[in-house]
Amino acid sequence: MTVQATIEKKLADDYKPLHLEVINESSNHNVPEGSESHFKVVVVSPAFTGKNLLARHRMINATLADELKEAIHALAIHTYTEDEWKEESAGAPMSPPCLGGGK
Repeated sequence: MTVQATIEKKLADDYKPLHLEVINESSNHNVPEGSESHFKVVVVSPAFTGKNLLARHRMINATLADELKEAIHALAIHTYTEDEWKEESAGAPMSPPCLGGGK
């Protein structure tokens, strides 16, 4: 299993997220092609309700402790409750207007 797939599975199992993104950002850094060492995670979960940012980050770090010891060099963590996510994202973005076509 890839590092990314492992992260996705662990976060999904532990937090039952309403929204989960695990983005491999390794290609943005000076690492060999195909590396899995730099990640960004976005997790929206009821598990974060009533928890401050530091507590949420500690939760994610605990879940990914093994990966942080061995495979992950950098991890950007973005955690939200459902209400925070709705406020932050304000729903799905609008599609861009059509700039041409047959008209």
